[in-house]
Amino acid sequence: MHSPIFSFRTINSPAETLFKEQGSRFMAFAFPVSSEPDIKMNLAVLRKKYFDATHHCYAWVLGADKSKYRAHDDGEPNHSAGDPILGQIKAHNLTNVLVVVVRYFGGTKLGVGGLVQAYKTASAAVLANTTIVECEVTVSFNIRYAYPSTPEVMSLVKEFDLKIQHQHFAEDGFMQVSLSLRKHDELTKRLQLLKALGHSLSFEEEN
Repeated sequence: MHSPIFSFRTINSPAETLFKEQGSRFMAFAFPVSSEPDIKMNLAVLRKKYFDATHHCYAWVLGADKSKYRAHDDGEPNHSAGDPILGQIKAHNLTNVLVVVVRYFGGTKLGVGGLVQAYKTASAAVLANTTIVECEVTVSFNIRYAYPSTPEVMSLVKEFDLKIQHQHFAEDGFMQVSLSLRKHDELTKRLQLLKALGHSLSFEEEN
């Protein structure tokens, strides 16, 4: 059984750099992303803007556990572009990141070894130009409670720094909250304790 992952490293804003090698220009771009549609959108914008480029090579990693990833050579020799880009994302221990290197061919062939080094250098340069941040993995709870229990529930909101995403009041109170995964077990225990003490409330974790 794997230990839970409580946080991950990513970048907090886009960045770009330019690297030149024997006449070829390698324009490297890094984006924070949270989904595959995010990735497709950023790739589409670059392909439209640099439509005349020779190659748009890229790699990305998604998920706190880094379980989803892809490397794409876009016509360069196999493993000469996408893999070096992916290697730099992994070397920086990042996720939820897309790195794209747009190449304009300069007339001199670099060979596979030269390409690997060029794409690695361009990717390293753009990631060095970003701000890397540590993000907490969060989890969401739905909490329903009778009105007399409102003070106790609001006390938990303050104590656990719960972020209220949605709230409404009908026959009972309802609150959808998010919190750091590392506080998950303790909040569950406290909610169970309130129930044991006679408070009318129910809670479930959002999938």
